[in-house]
Amino acid sequence: MKEKKKQNAQPKLGEAVLILMLMLVIMGIGIIALKLTPVVPILTIILSLILWARFRGFSWDEIDDSFVVGIKNGIIPLFIFLLIGSLIGVWIMSGVIPTLMVYGFNILSIRWFLPSVFLMCAFIGSFIGSAFTIISTVGIAAMGIGITMGINPAMVAGAVVSGAVFSDKMSPLSATTNLASAIAGDDLYGHIKNLMWSTIPAFVLSLVMFTILGGGHKEASLSKITETINVLNANFTISIWMLIPVLLLLVCAWTKIPTVPTLFINILVTIFMMMVNPNNHYSFAKIADVMQNGFKIKTSSAEVNQILNRGGIVSMTDTMTLIIIALALGGLLINLGIIETVMKRFSTHIKSHGRLVLSTVLTAIGVNIFIGEEYLSVILPGTAFKKSYEEAGLAPEALGRSLEDGGAVINYLVPWGVAGVFVANTLNVPTLEYLPFVFFSLLCPVFSILSGFTGIGLKKLKKN
Repeated sequence: MKEKKKQNAQPKLGEAVLILMLMLVIMGIGIIALKLTPVVPILTIILSLILWARFRGFSWDEIDDSFVVGIKNGIIPLFIFLLIGSLIGVWIMSGVIPTLMVYGFNILSIRWFLPSVFLMCAFIGSFIGSAFTIISTVGIAAMGIGITMGINPAMVAGAVVSGAVFSDKMSPLSATTNLASAIAGDDLYGHIKNLMWSTIPAFVLSLVMFTILGGGHKEASLSKITETINVLNANFTISIWMLIPVLLLLVCAWTKIPTVPTLFINILVTIFMMMVNPNNHYSFAKIADVMQNGFKIKTSSAEVNQILNRGGIVSMTDTMTLIIIALALGGLLINLGIIETVMKRFSTHIKSHGRLVLSTVLTAIGVNIFIGEEYLSVILPGTAFKKSYEEAGLAPEALGRSLEDGGAVINYLVPWGVAGVFVANTLNVPTLEYLPFVFFSLLCPVFSILSGFTGIGLKKLKKN
């Protein structure tokens, strides 16, 4: 009886579409017009959905279950963010990130800085397989160098995120790549190989655009860079030995140690390096405080203070609050049947290869926008469209690429998405400011859709 009641409460297609459109209006007015943080608009939407659900006959238990369904999907990422906050703090305190900055100043020129950052994050990230890890380590160092050189922080953030997303998409160690392959039902390495049809053009064009952007900057004054290097040398241990934690990340990734133990290991090793360092003047109590509250220092350079005063578990609380609220919203949309109603319409009666790929990509983007969780942006469309791809004679690799290009890479562009919130908080650049410069994420869906309509690189099922 209860199941029947819930079935009758399911929204009609027009009603579900209207709800989603009103959500976009509320988000747009709140975030773009009124320049609010996403928290208040999302809470407004949640309240409206609760009132609508009660009007449509959903019980309070069903509404409460919706929150649980949404938030439980983010438990592991939320815990990872806590560890990343601690890692950032001890990496700055020990001298790891300052060392990366000093070496970066000596290697990178301002003219080729943006393309170099893009390539560096893509290369290193391909060995690690975690965009979050790259953004919170190499990315912070790159931001520090870029700000000192006088480059627009939004452009630097765009280069960092583009490179990190490329690595997250193409690495066999990436969680989202493995997830998309598993949902589509294809071989992992066949999946990665097929991704290249959209990834390589997006990568090359992104590199060209970062090179053009980088060419518009004048050389930063040598005195300013020298001053920053001197400040870093005076306040931190700058040594090649400080790169050991970075290499440790690579080792853990290639030995397939999961993210949580990898971060724990790296934090412990970094703390050990500080304790045995004869130049270290920090007590264990101070290290513990930095892990909790972040690193704070007052040097003669205001820019160095701004760049390096960060990290700690506390620094992640705003990020986690917004993510929890966004996941709760996603749970409501899923459990109340709103997303399911719209997706059923998209996934049925589509036979054209081009329209099928287009619908998959747009649905994955839609899940990112309305739910804000990158894993669900792969799982939900993948489940809904899998049968349609089989009926259309398309191989699982075709579905897998559509899921990656519309799902995983787009979450970094959503201000209330898990990845978007993380990037904005970690790099101190609002999502809407760096979004226009994340060329790789913007281009991947375009090339995937073009592949669908032209048939180039679109893998089909083998005929028996």
